[in-house]
Amino acid sequence: MLQIENFIYFFTVCGFFIGLIFSIANFSAPSDILLYSGGITLFFYLFIHIVAINFIDFSKFGKNIFDKKGHEEMSEYFIKELDTREGRLDTMLLDLERMNRRYKKNKNFNNIGKSKDEYKKAA
Repeated sequence: MLQIENFIYFFTVCGFFIGLIFSIANFSAPSDILLYSGGITLFFYLFIHIVAINFIDFSKFGKNIFDKKGHEEMSEYFIKELDTREGRLDTMLLDLERMNRRYKKNKNFNNIGKSKDEYKKAA
């Protein structure tokens, strides 16, 4: 079954194209195209809203009860998933920090005792 929003979108687009056709057929100034297209689109938009209001079944409107339990279960699942991912990310960051410290320590250890001449020879 189509939702009421789809009808609104469809008739708004139809109104735009009908307005565009009428404005091009009645072309006298470029601003008239914009004015007529906008006016006819607005008319179609408001008209379909009035039609949609008359055809909404309000008796079914109150029967949709908010599923609190389902939403709580879903939010708990997402919270657990976020905690798991955050833990993984923290572990990765700690490993990266350890690798950086080890790299700096090895780099400093290898550089001890080397003079500028040795660096020039290596280059």
